[in-house]
Amino acid sequence: MTRTVYVNGQYLPEAEATVSIFDRGFLMADGVYEVTSVLDGKLIDFAGHSVRLARSLKELDMRAPCSDDELLEIHRELVRLNDVTDGMIYLQVTRGNPGDRDFAFPDPELTKPTLVLFTQSKPGMADSPLAKTGIKVISIEDIRWGRRDIKTVQLLYPSMGKMMAKKAGADDAWMVEDGHVTEGTSNNAYIVKNGRIITRNLSHEILHGITRAAVLRFAAEAQMEVEERPFTIEEAKAADEAFFTSASAFVMPVVEIDGTRLGDGAPGPVSKRLREIYLDESRKTAV
Repeated sequence: MTRTVYVNGQYLPEAEATVSIFDRGFLMADGVYEVTSVLDGKLIDFAGHSVRLARSLKELDMRAPCSDDELLEIHRELVRLNDVTDGMIYLQVTRGNPGDRDFAFPDPELTKPTLVLFTQSKPGMADSPLAKTGIKVISIEDIRWGRRDIKTVQLLYPSMGKMMAKKAGADDAWMVEDGHVTEGTSNNAYIVKNGRIITRNLSHEILHGITRAAVLRFAAEAQMEVEERPFTIEEAKAADEAFFTSASAFVMPVVEIDGTRLGDGAPGPVSKRLREIYLDESRKTAV
């Protein structure tokens, strides 16, 4: 069964969906994106993703392609048309197709932004086997641009980082700058020491994760101690446990860093409890 996707106001079979070769997302990586998870046919943290999308567009001086209400309706329609129970919806906005290639931004009054969405069905994604075993990460140098708080489509280095991890027999990579962990290739990073959750504070150096915000809120409500500050790889190796958060993996335990096993080599109680709380509470507020 072919997917139905959304391109600039039209719902189309994926084989019929096209974007111009002059689109700035294709030529300049001049675009932003969001990924919203779907559980039980409903959208998880949609409001947070909408707010972050608006912020990314504002930071890059890009026009919003439609209202939040229209965006919600598009998401819901794609879930319906593709009969998605569990999975994700990928959304991308670019500065559009000015008709030729130029470094200068086109006039926003003459060039409409491009809006593309598609679904990815992931049955049982909340019951990922990796959440029960935990994953292995390696550390790599962080050489990305300085505005990582903007969720742009400039994902070449994170992709390279994932391939470095795969080559090393690991599952993912945590990036390090000035001796401290910034974040994972597509997620926010955490360690746990003596029951305290430690994660890097918000700044231009990391993405302001929507799942991160929810998990930290739930942790506080559960009276868990949270410290927002940079931490080193050596600290991480000496931690009792570690995990990462993302929209698609929720809360994912990390059991090994650069070949060093954490604790007893199994997911720890804090990460397991936070995953349970996040999934339970997010389902309650899903739309």
